[in-house]
Amino acid sequence: MKIFKHVLLFFIVFILNHEKTFATHNRAGEIVIEQIGPLTIRATVYTYTKASSVQADRKIQEITWGDGSLDSIKRTNGPNGDGEILSGDIKYNIYVGIHTYSGRGTYRVGMIDPNRNGGILNVNWPASDNIPFYIQTTFTFLNSNFQGYNNTPRILQPPVDKGCVGKPFKHSLNAYDVDGDSLAFRITTPLQDANSPVPLYDFPNALPRGGPQPNNIFLNEITGEFLWNAPRQKGEYNVAFLIISYRLGTPIDTTIRDMQILIEDCQNDPPVVQTIEKICVIAGREVKFAVRATDPNVGQRVSLSALGGPFSVKDSKATFVGTGGTNIFKTPPIVDTFRWQTTCDHISEYPYTVVFKAVDNFFDTEGLVDLKTVQIKIVGPPPEDVRVVSNAGTGQATVSWQKPYFCENASDRYFYAFSVWRREGSNLFPLDTCTTGLGGKGYTRLAFDTTFQIVGGRYTFLDRSVVRGKTYCYRIIAHFAKRTASNNPFNLVESLPSNETCVQLQRDIPLITNATVQQTSNTTGQILVRWTKPVARDLDTILNPGPYKYIVYRATGITQANLQPIPNATITSATFSGLNDTVFIDNNLNTVQNPYAYKIAFYYKSDSLLGFSPVATSHFSGIVSTDRTNIVSWQKDVPWSNFRYDIFRSTTGINGQFDSIGNTVSTTFRDTNLINKKEYCYYIRANGSYGIAGIASPLVNLSQRLCGTPIDSVPPCPPVLTVTNNCDTTGKIVEASIINNLQWTNPRVTCRGSEDAVKYNIYYTDTEGGQFRRIITINDINEVVYRHKEGNKVSGCYNITAVDSIGNESRRSNTVCVDNCPIYILPNAFTPNDDKENDVFKPINSRYINKVECKIFNRWGQLVFETTDPQLNWKGSNLQGNDLAEGTYYYVCKIFEERVTGVVLSPKLLNGYIELIRGN
Repeated sequence: MKIFKHVLLFFIVFILNHEKTFATHNRAGEIVIEQIGPLTIRATVYTYTKASSVQADRKIQEITWGDGSLDSIKRTNGPNGDGEILSGDIKYNIYVGIHTYSGRGTYRVGMIDPNRNGGILNVNWPASDNIPFYIQTTFTFLNSNFQGYNNTPRILQPPVDKGCVGKPFKHSLNAYDVDGDSLAFRITTPLQDANSPVPLYDFPNALPRGGPQPNNIFLNEITGEFLWNAPRQKGEYNVAFLIISYRLGTPIDTTIRDMQILIEDCQNDPPVVQTIEKICVIAGREVKFAVRATDPNVGQRVSLSALGGPFSVKDSKATFVGTGGTNIFKTPPIVDTFRWQTTCDHISEYPYTVVFKAVDNFFDTEGLVDLKTVQIKIVGPPPEDVRVVSNAGTGQATVSWQKPYFCENASDRYFYAFSVWRREGSNLFPLDTCTTGLGGKGYTRLAFDTTFQIVGGRYTFLDRSVVRGKTYCYRIIAHFAKRTASNNPFNLVESLPSNETCVQLQRDIPLITNATVQQTSNTTGQILVRWTKPVARDLDTILNPGPYKYIVYRATGITQANLQPIPNATITSATFSGLNDTVFIDNNLNTVQNPYAYKIAFYYKSDSLLGFSPVATSHFSGIVSTDRTNIVSWQKDVPWSNFRYDIFRSTTGINGQFDSIGNTVSTTFRDTNLINKKEYCYYIRANGSYGIAGIASPLVNLSQRLCGTPIDSVPPCPPVLTVTNNCDTTGKIVEASIINNLQWTNPRVTCRGSEDAVKYNIYYTDTEGGQFRRIITINDINEVVYRHKEGNKVSGCYNITAVDSIGNESRRSNTVCVDNCPIYILPNAFTPNDDKENDVFKPINSRYINKVECKIFNRWGQLVFETTDPQLNWKGSNLQGNDLAEGTYYYVCKIFEERVTGVVLSPKLLNGYIELIRGN
């Protein structure tokens, strides 16, 4: 049996050593995931290995799916699934697996393979061929009905690249996301297992240590362009990149690419690629530009190629012709042409990236590289031929635009909707083909619709929210989106805005110019309502003859509904010339508690209603009082635009003297540095305008008056707490002398607004997660230390609050938990001879020990003593009470310690030998 064990052990050691010797081949790779069903993905593992490590070549790799399951997946590329041999002792491998999950979630898909190839300079502990190669992609299943399917980005540039000592090294990840998600790039440490970084890893620029400068690395986190300027030591290096996918601003996936950089000691300068850097093109037009490659080294030949998203789109792919492609070397200068006939399907929120790569033939079939990244943004064309007309007598405007829209029949229902935008007055900004949408241009979106009405062969929109007499300008934007299976959009993209079209509406109805509070009262409040009469030429007094009549309507609240005629609020005139701008005083209102809404009905021929003015409400304020501050805010619904609010304050009551204290363009004002418990009264003066010629400007309207008394309801800032003690594990400190030292910051010093803090409350619980109780109040705000101990132990958790002079208590500070420092030390001998010295086997030092489970055995393994008493008190007798002979005994003890989390078993089993000596 012993021979068998030795043979088995030898076999295991041989197998492990054999694996270590030959499985040293992984250079680079990543995992790309496609969602092919509601809960099904296709994972493609790309690896680049050392071609000469034939014994380590793998037709099958294991993949972990992140849900507790794993699979063996086959290599799919090359003849008979053997992979593809590249130059430079590199083999390119593709493994594909399909997996279905039980539910939505975020899963980490990973592949581990022993090991990396040997000689990687910055993977140097204990040696790179002893470090496993691990790549992972974290993938999220979204709600496919609302957020669509999810695919991780393809990284188009190969992950093994070459450079020369002393020359800048450039590399572009050149990632492309088919879903249109945004991407961000980070440098990270390569992994040896799931979320386990390679130990003692050095970034490439750290070598050689103490080497000459500069030697820096830089990654453009937006484009994924990597620069190492410049390598100082020949050899192989690995660096990892984290590619994060965002949808609607939320990160959903992360892909780790582990790449290898081979730096040669060569006297060579890289070629140079020259072309544009970025271009924006309207969908449907051709992108065309020249790319030039040269080389500073006489006699060297150059290969020029390109990779990027435009070559990976589904239809109408880009072309780059001239040299014949990668590894076709020609004498420079080389000028090739990039062409891409774009379509509406190519419209994207983010630019496509194309990386042009020039390689010289310094190493015969490969050499130094120069990269040039070009960003190409394809934008949606603007809707064409936008028109607007006012609808006479209705106070409405009809906006229309051309049908068909150029991109409305894009494949996969990519065109989604139109939106209608409006502003008062014109903004004829120049068209910029790189800037879509109308952000910051002063337009407000009125409508967003997938099914606008079609009238007369044109898309139309009826704007019912216009004010007669104003000038309105309109633009249209088209929207594109990916679709979920249930037709919900995601990753919306705006087109270029349309041309602007404007209209001024007829003023054939009155316009309210004032609804201003003249008297604040619960019962006798007054609001002055003023309006201006229609314009004669717009009214057409021949078609709409007198006599004329106004009736004032009113409702309580900020509302557009249920306005009713006010009794006796009727004004008449036999002629239009006698129909002057009119004022009505609305009396006996509760202006303290209510705002009021008004509109004016306008009649011709005495009882023929021509229409109503737009509704205008009074300005109604509210107030919130806090520490030394009153916060005044107001609301209104008026047809004109307010451009400034003036705030007035009285310190002598609601009928006292009011003075201006400031102004704002918002509808909130903070009045600070006040005296607590003192009353302050306010009203607001709104300054506005219709922007219509012939109507007075500014329009001044007052709110009601209201008062507020600041009171300190704001607690101080919480202190920041630290807790230390003199606990150690050496046994030198006795339990009785251990104590917790609490120290904290004074919020009066560290936090503005806490100047009124006067005392502290200290809270304590003896166990982590326990119920806190107040143990002391310290009434001196400048006292910031306290010493505490609960019984004989120091374990527990603390937090602290500050309390101000009003009694407002701050939030709890950070909670600090401290633990006991248990110790249990046993002697190695004792003399049970009744001489009163060292007669029992007991701890030399015991601290914070709740109990033990201790057993003592003789040298034949027989149990002779056991106890749960931490003091043991073994007198050298057996279980029957008989004295045992002198000799060596063996003890095994489980130690149960008193900790802040409760009584816990020590992770370390205490065992050892004890000499029992009888003596004389």
